Amino acid sequence: MMRGVRYLKGQVHAWRQRQARQSLLARCRDGSAEITRAHWRESLADPTEFYTRCFQYFHTRLPAELQAHRRYFAEGGRGFGEEAFHVMWFQLFRELRPASFLEIGVYRGQTISLAALLARQLDLNCEVNGISPFSPAGDARSKYREEVDYHTDTLANFAHFNLPVPRLLKAYSTDAVALEQIAARSWDLIYIDGNHDYEVARSDWEACARAVKPQGVIVLDDAGLGSAYVPPRFAFGGHPGPSRIVQEIDRSRFQEILQVGHNRVFQKLPQ
Repeated sequence: MMRGVRYLKGQVHAWRQRQARQSLLARCRDGSAEITRAHWRESLADPTEFYTRCFQYFHTRLPAELQAHRRYFAEGGRGFGEEAFHVMWFQLFRELRPASFLEIGVYRGQTISLAALLARQLDLNCEVNGISPFSPAGDARSKYREEVDYHTDTLANFAHFNLPVPRLLKAYSTDAVALEQIAARSWDLIYIDGNHDYEVARSDWEACARAVKPQGVIVLDDAGLGSAYVPPRFAFGGHPGPSRIVQEIDRSRFQEILQVGHNRVFQKLPQ
């Protein structure tokens, strides 16, 4: 009986998500406008509307290869995230043209492979790095599948798109070897998407804040709670830990330049 109720609730939830997606797409039947860096400040003033624009952009303007990349990870259950985030990364790589990229918390390689794909598309010489335990280890908010070999799976997903093998470190982000790798260079672009518990996420932020170069950028995932962003039914607002960190960031050192859903983007100010 209870299993049947859960099934019906799941079906209703999925239907409502489809309806919400169709409603947003119906608003851009004539296509959506281009988004450039000049529009990023609008994401801070009205993050809900800007998210809608990014969602529509994915379906109307984003290059087909990038759309296919998202479908591959979504349809195969290989990754989380949302279509609008592919637009965010496209914007960041197109406008900032990073020479180095680091992801904390790789999971099965969706974002890190997208970084490599964008580098190829935009003809960038960008070194792609990832730090992750490559295990089912979760946190207070997230549980992961036990049967997946996450390291092998990540490399297989890179091979699927004929991408060069990334530099991957199998470690927790708080391990000494991981902290050494983060501190070993100045980074252009860092994505923090690891453990969502406040203490670990705070440690990740502090290590990355020291290592990112002036004018470099840190993207903090799952950090939309407490902002003006109201997610549609098919999207997610964030977790308490990363969202708390946003409130604690030293604004004399970092300026928020973009918000796409629960992803918050901070640029390090010149020293």
